[in-house]
Amino acid sequence: MDPKPESTDTPDTSHAEEPPHAAEAPHAEEPPRPPHAEEPPHAEEPPHAAEAPHTEEPPRPDGSAGPAEGLSLFGPRAGGAEAAGPDRGPEPPARRRRTRRVLLWTLSALLVVVLGTGGALFWAAEHYASSVTRIPDAFPTAPESAQPRPVPASGLNLLLVGLDARSDVPTTGSRATAPVWQEGAARSDTMMLLHLSEDGRSASLVSLARDTWVDVPGHGKAKLNAAYSWGGPALMTETVQNLTGIRIDHLAVVDWNGFRALTDAVGGVDITIPRTIEAAGEARAWEAGTHHMDGAQALLYVRERYGLPGGDLDRTKRQQNFLRALMLRVMDSGTLASPSRLGGLLQSVGEVVSVDDRLSNTDLFQLAWGLRSLRADDVRFMNAPFGGFDTRDGQSVVLLDERPAAQLWEAMRNDRMPEYFQEHRAGDTLGSDVD
Repeated sequence: MDPKPESTDTPDTSHAEEPPHAAEAPHAEEPPRPPHAEEPPHAEEPPHAAEAPHTEEPPRPDGSAGPAEGLSLFGPRAGGAEAAGPDRGPEPPARRRRTRRVLLWTLSALLVVVLGTGGALFWAAEHYASSVTRIPDAFPTAPESAQPRPVPASGLNLLLVGLDARSDVPTTGSRATAPVWQEGAARSDTMMLLHLSEDGRSASLVSLARDTWVDVPGHGKAKLNAAYSWGGPALMTETVQNLTGIRIDHLAVVDWNGFRALTDAVGGVDITIPRTIEAAGEARAWEAGTHHMDGAQALLYVRERYGLPGGDLDRTKRQQNFLRALMLRVMDSGTLASPSRLGGLLQSVGEVVSVDDRLSNTDLFQLAWGLRSLRADDVRFMNAPFGGFDTRDGQSVVLLDERPAAQLWEAMRNDRMPEYFQEHRAGDTLGSDVD
């Protein structure tokens, strides 16, 4: 047999002077030959066997590497064509490691893009919502069978309570230096049921007059605002549930110190007063027109009742008028559509408002974030159906009109508030009659 070296039969003679790379030529000329067969140091890396099928891409005429070998986020590889020499033998695993690094970086970048918004929301939820103070034992301890049955997929019902704590220090929120409830120390001055529809397209807010004559569990007949004084958040929630037959999902409580601070935190609110109101007793005078009110002025506006023709009923209208102005202020600022601004709002709320301990950080953030698509016209305000004034046990009280009230509670319980407003031609109580 002719002892002539086999290398003389190899077409690509340009690499004959580089023996360490003779193994690369079979990729093009010897398909049956197992890939990397001449690289025993890499036999222990079976996961990389899949990298061998370079035969799918025709070899370049000049014998250079294909585009996959040139992929890099870190510039030219040290083992590129320009770095020829006998030390190129160990470069294939380095190239594979760099390729894997490129893929990992690429996947990481994609994950950042895809998950960036969700991550920001999660961070904001945990960072800001965790500052909101939770109220333990805010719900009735009565057996489940004795409470209104929850209706599946019927929206969300929240009880909003404003406290007349008569305290020089905060009692609600993270700034509180006094308990949110002590027996006899505070009464609920404002009570509202907020219903958010299941589809997120509407919200309805119904005010309950503080002097409404109701059954308070364990205490008999009394004014509604006495429930908080006697039994705190749990008795307040139980009383409203028994009155309406609606299962309360969550509770939020703010005292007047918090009310002032929250109003100032959003930069004040613009409230329109349709007619000039003369001063009467402790009631201040208000000129007709739009007033920009800070926290202290807004508190005077919502607490006044003795100088109003309708007394407590007119005061609930003022409270609703304030909430609408606050809502418009937040909506116009774009806060609800911006995770960062929404986080700042939650921080301000957390400083002055306390909520039940069933409302998690994520729930709270999602609740606020879900309101971003609401327009001002999607929110309806009304008082609970009024049945007249009366005197009970020597007290001036407010009576509910029971039949219309029952229809209202049923609509709220079953997430049919838009239909209720249409069927009963119930108008928004805010309008030119808000003094």
